[in-house]
Amino acid sequence: MTSAALEDLVVTQAGPEDWPVISGWAADEGWNPGAADGPAFFAQDPDGFFLGRIDGEPVSAISVVNYGADYAFLGCYLVRPDLRGRGHGHTTWKTALAHAGSRTIGLDGVVAQQDNYRSSGFELAHRTVRFTGSAPAAEAPADVHAVREADLAEITAYDSACYPADRPRFLAHWLTGTGHRAVVRRTGHRVTGYGVVRPGHDSLRIGPLFADTPEDATAVFTALTHDTAGSAVALDVPETNAAGIALAEQAGFTPSFETARMYTGPVRPHAQDRVFGVTTLELG
Repeated sequence: MTSAALEDLVVTQAGPEDWPVISGWAADEGWNPGAADGPAFFAQDPDGFFLGRIDGEPVSAISVVNYGADYAFLGCYLVRPDLRGRGHGHTTWKTALAHAGSRTIGLDGVVAQQDNYRSSGFELAHRTVRFTGSAPAAEAPADVHAVREADLAEITAYDSACYPADRPRFLAHWLTGTGHRAVVRRTGHRVTGYGVVRPGHDSLRIGPLFADTPEDATAVFTALTHDTAGSAVALDVPETNAAGIALAEQAGFTPSFETARMYTGPVRPHAQDRVFGVTTLELG
């Protein structure tokens, strides 16, 4: 590439075939993307991913994924390191943001970009802390089992109570993706927690970890980690959930990375106290 002038940048929608480029850049940033995230991400909104190119070569990326009529989530905001500071990211940002229309937009912003997000109308909701450590050895709880097809409707309803939007298309892939292992806890006949663990670039990733109580969360966490004792695991915990922070610390995990959950406007009420681990920093 001989020219990197801003006027040479062409921003277009990205497809699944472009995902290895985007996830590769994310891995280079130390974000530890999931190994098989792409199909679930594109299932939610196949039109929500964008690449900026110069002379046909990818130089910037972003996703603005729509959930229903009221909510969207921004992620994967990346510019190739050798071409930063030239306006390519901002141009890609402006092009992609139009995809959200009038929806409230959420994001999980890295520390270096948070001031820029504020200037674009995003307001802080809370910090999110990534805890990492070795999966502890423990017996699997008897009342937590692998998610079955018969559980999908109830888990989807439970998830909707814990998240600012309904996301059945995403969950249909997230719960069954390659390498993903999903578990659910029931108290009596009622779902009281569920979670997913998946392989990432640098470690296993847990997300979501949604549960009614700290006891439910601990049971789900133990079921997700009991057969991977000693493996590196990462869990992104909202700082507002003190019980979630305590769960990570009791497992011997330590903070390694932080982001800020920010929104451009109001989001629908949801059970934030049940969010012991966010699903993914890229799609919320």
